[in-house]
Amino acid sequence: MTNTASTTAARAHARSQASTAAMAGPDLPDGLDSAELTVAQRIPPGGYANVALGRGTRLRLADPAGSACAHLLLLRAECPWERLNVADTVKVPWQAYLSAGHPLLSDQGRILATVMTDSSGHHDTLCGPGSAARQQLSMAGSKQGLAPRDIGPSVSFFRGVRVESDGALTVTGSAGAGAAVELLIHLPVTVLIANAAHPLDETPVTDLDVVAWSAPLDLHTTPSSDPEYLRAVENTESAWRAAATPEAVAMSGQHPVEAARVTTRTARERAEETA
Repeated sequence: MTNTASTTAARAHARSQASTAAMAGPDLPDGLDSAELTVAQRIPPGGYANVALGRGTRLRLADPAGSACAHLLLLRAECPWERLNVADTVKVPWQAYLSAGHPLLSDQGRILATVMTDSSGHHDTLCGPGSAARQQLSMAGSKQGLAPRDIGPSVSFFRGVRVESDGALTVTGSAGAGAAVELLIHLPVTVLIANAAHPLDETPVTDLDVVAWSAPLDLHTTPSSDPEYLRAVENTESAWRAAATPEAVAMSGQHPVEAARVTTRTARERAEETA
């Protein structure tokens, strides 16, 4: 029988338990050195994560066993009243289904993150979190000083939902083990993630891997040439420049908003040539 009758015995027991505990880490993408990571976490079923990520961070969500369900909510770190607006995320790009090049927008028309790569294609912007996921998101938010009222609709990765011609929602499930999504963070954000069942798909969830690393040069790429995306880039970069942070001043090379303007001009010139 374990002896915890004294503080000394209780401490010895706790330390013996810790020494035998197995901590499972996430699988890392090929070519990424662990020394480059700013976040590396494996979220078990029913678990959650909360982290503040800087601008220019690459965030990778992966489904190693094939049944994770990542409910994601983003809030601007310095002003959390500006947060992911799922309705605008669907409406502005004219697309309800997330895939590479899709922006995750705030209600101010700014890009909080862009989906850069996607090997799953099974995601959901329509249903929001179920009760268990909402509770986990609330718990994650409380670690960042957020209240339950701050937890709005989220998007879900790795569990698909499609809309039929009659308006019915059809669950398409998972894409299978090994699927991954990578997001690029455009503005400093608080990231809340819950690994919980989808409200329309009660398949038991499995582990979710979360990995992040600094990738500021990715901000100079333009993953979409859609005019709506380019306008959102301009809105985002204007807000970033107005903040006048040392990081913003120190950034060199072609500014993302200028890259967007160049892309817009090029697209307009092509249209005029073919008119």
